[in-house]
Amino acid sequence: MGLKIRLARAGAKKRPYYHIVIADSRSPRDGRFIEKVGSYNPMLPSDHADRIRLQEDRIKHWLSEGALATERVAKFLGRAGVAEMPVFAERPKRSAPKKKAQERAAAAAAAAG
Repeated sequence: MGLKIRLARAGAKKRPYYHIVIADSRSPRDGRFIEKVGSYNPMLPSDHADRIRLQEDRIKHWLSEGALATERVAKFLGRAGVAEMPVFAERPKRSAPKKKAQERAAAAAAAAG
């Protein structure tokens, strides 16, 4: 059974609130979970104390049992010092010019310069 530490959405329409839960990776996002270990309220300012609440001892227990955190939760855990900060590769921006356009721009810059 693959365990995940992930967000489960709650709250009203356009008023998101997330529970940080331990769940089987096959269960639905807002469906069955094993244990609730924290919460995340994105509506609060980023420096507010209650924006992210974590039960650090339970999270450490589940990490030792082999649970894997999703990207967003891994960032929360890294900032809180519960786990080491994850390293994510740079993601390309979709709006960046494609390869051919970059080659044309480089050729134009070489001709003008």
